[in-house]
Amino acid sequence: MSSLNLDDFTDLIERPDGGVRRDAEAYRERRIVPPGALGRLDDLGEWLAAAQSAVPVRPIEHPRAVLFAGDHGVAALGVSARPAGGAGRLVRAALEGASPASVLARGLGVPVRVIDMSLESDPEGLPDEVVRHRVRRGSGRIDVEDAMTLEEAEAAFRAGVAVADEEADSGTDLVVLGDISVGGTTAAAVLVAALCGTDASVVTGRGGQAIDDLAWMRKCAAVRDALRRARPVLGDQLQLLATVGGPDMAAMTGFLLQSAVRKMPVILDGVVSAACALVGQRVAFRAPDWWLAGQRSGEPAQAKALDRMALEPLLDHGVTVGEGVGALLALPLVRAAASLAAELPEAVVPAVEEASEEASKPDSGADSGAGAESLPGAGSDAESEASSGSDAQA
Repeated sequence: MSSLNLDDFTDLIERPDGGVRRDAEAYRERRIVPPGALGRLDDLGEWLAAAQSAVPVRPIEHPRAVLFAGDHGVAALGVSARPAGGAGRLVRAALEGASPASVLARGLGVPVRVIDMSLESDPEGLPDEVVRHRVRRGSGRIDVEDAMTLEEAEAAFRAGVAVADEEADSGTDLVVLGDISVGGTTAAAVLVAALCGTDASVVTGRGGQAIDDLAWMRKCAAVRDALRRARPVLGDQLQLLATVGGPDMAAMTGFLLQSAVRKMPVILDGVVSAACALVGQRVAFRAPDWWLAGQRSGEPAQAKALDRMALEPLLDHGVTVGEGVGALLALPLVRAAASLAAELPEAVVPAVEEASEEASKPDSGADSGAGAESLPGAGSDAESEASSGSDAQA
């Protein structure tokens, strides 16, 4: 029995400030560019203002890419184009700046943080800050056994919460969330199918590195078998993650929920982060209000999860590589929305229009003078007498 009470997140997570969002809308209406002319950028700017509780919105100055890493035992079935246990190589490439995510992050000036939760490789050779949260080596084959024990799931979840707190405390104002895994899309498909009540064939895609038809059929069978094991534990989200998820996915779920508690916006990447977000929504229904879907990866499970959470992807470029790449590509769009919302000048009403509006007011002329006299401290007795004298002369 776990000592972790996920129901606490329901009380801890609040929605972004609706009053601030209305203020942001009113602020936007006074800008030089008509409302709606910037399309979705207007919505993004107002969402950011509500998340920050600030009008005008503050620029995104301290984003961070956070990538949770792990190997999934189900990859041994040949459901991935990458070799089973091969996530360690991908992690080293990311740390050396040779991965697609590292290249993009370097160009955007975004630090990358990699967290090893369950790599199959030895921890030696990786920096301490990468491996200090590791829960276990690899995960179980979810078609026939649990991915991990309930205790390991709790430890991984708490690690994700701790990482979110570290990021919030360090001043990170937006997180790009991704995964580095082999076999992760299979586990993600099982979670989405279980939570959405769909069959394996509806959620099984081709993965980050596209697989052939034979591998897809093996993957579909693995999802089907794991789904049978998932259904009995649907009422307990931590047990669900222990049964058919993995330490990396449990950590991502904890990270997402605690980020919402700390009011730290997150951009989701692909199907793995979407599946973890769907688990998070089941825990706390307000949590998705703090997340953006960075891109549409083409994985059917991702589309199903995002639809269930009412999250519309910002981009649709067919990027399937994972590792946070799609979310990083969406970051400039979010930054642009913040800049436009904060820096567009206010519309100036022409002087002719101002004069016309003033003349059309019903209380202009003598009535406005009477109104001024009625104000407290509107003038001295001498001024009043002078005014009376001038009226008599007139």
